[in-house]
Amino acid sequence: MKQTLEFAELEQIYDLLAEAIDEAGPEQEAVFLAKLALLLARQVPDVDCIREAIAAALRT
Repeated sequence: MKQTLEFAELEQIYDLLAEAIDEAGPEQEAVFLAKLALLLARQVPDVDCIREAIAAALRT
């Protein structure tokens, strides 16, 4: 299993995420992001890793 994504893959994910946020609309943006975070957390079953990612997202 790959441990990191290439820069081009990150750009593709950014574009997909931006489109999905636009589709969700301003009223549902937070709910969409919370659902996405929980779904992705199921793919990374490591609470410490998720805690670090949350902290990193708040710093950047």
